[in-house]
Amino acid sequence: MPEFPYARLRRFPDVEAPNLQAWDATDELLVARALTLAAERGIDGSAIAIIGDGYGALTLALTAAGLDGVRVHQDLVTGRRALARNAAELEATGFDAHELDAELLRGARLVLLQLPKGLAELEEIADTVARAAAPDAVLLAGGRVKHMTLAQNDLLARYFGRVQPQRAERKSRLIVATDPLPVPQDPPFPVSTTHPEYGLTLCAHGGAFAGDRIDIGTRVLLDVMRDRAAELAGLTAPTGLAQRDGFTAVDLGCGTGALAASLALAVPDARIIATDRSAAAVRSARATMVANGVADRVTVTLDDAGSEIPDGSVDLVLLNPPFHLGATVHEGAGRRLIDAAARVLRPGGEVWTVFNSHLDHRRALAAAVGDTEQLARTPKFTVTRSVRR
Repeated sequence: MPEFPYARLRRFPDVEAPNLQAWDATDELLVARALTLAAERGIDGSAIAIIGDGYGALTLALTAAGLDGVRVHQDLVTGRRALARNAAELEATGFDAHELDAELLRGARLVLLQLPKGLAELEEIADTVARAAAPDAVLLAGGRVKHMTLAQNDLLARYFGRVQPQRAERKSRLIVATDPLPVPQDPPFPVSTTHPEYGLTLCAHGGAFAGDRIDIGTRVLLDVMRDRAAELAGLTAPTGLAQRDGFTAVDLGCGTGALAASLALAVPDARIIATDRSAAAVRSARATMVANGVADRVTVTLDDAGSEIPDGSVDLVLLNPPFHLGATVHEGAGRRLIDAAARVLRPGGEVWTVFNSHLDHRRALAAAVGDTEQLARTPKFTVTRSVRR
């Protein structure tokens, strides 16, 4: 069998850089072990499910080996689009995309998993596998050794009768989990917590950043929004930004939806879009809007940097940009969101941003959007307001 051309895979439309590639040694180890297990156990492609395939390395390598009907779930829409592009480039077929649900795993006898960073995300995945996969299912999980912990083994042992960590190879390690255990009738996610200091209830699935907590950066921006509520309300007035088609605001990279829900409660006339590239975040944000009674006024979408929002159509953007890409510290994702905010804003529109104070985002905002002023600063975070030129 010809060696799979991993080097032809691209991350696009995700951030691309010399230190970022579309596959790693874990992908190659997972594929090699999966092909061996499939041959030994007589498992065909329709009984294989893949979770966490960053840019398609697992899916495309297995289909290239002749396994047809593979099911795949990717949390990030950028990964989904990259998989589609890479498949087109390689003229590959033989896979179907799914959400993290029973349809992804029903009857699956072999599940491949790139281990997530968070234990909550791993718990939701393990529960879903144990709940929906075949009784003889094998979970083949892998990750880079430097990111793996014994807590991952302990968590998997709550859902599988046998958990066997393998020897490390090329700085990666596989874990083989078998004998799925019975699970409670109700799944453990989403979880929810009420935050009375902000008048919000947050809901979260396992893969959502910060879970049902309000992260400290979002807290700083929420405090500014509360202190400047009159200014936010003034933006929607006839003499404010909304002189043409009504006031439209976007929570760009919404996470669990704290900013969007808070704005909807404070400005009832606003039309709000909450968007994120993570499917777990989108599911969480939709539950958050329901919990706060604003689902009829907030549209939650799965999208990459607001790509589906028309240019020059938005009056206000709320932004808490990330500074990590997976486990890699990289400002590229944050800069993409700043550029997206500039694109979707109408002239005179505003973007309110919170970011780690050590980052040079104020300069980036001034260059991409327009005049930028500091609204607040703490030892760790800065909040700015930028006006679209």
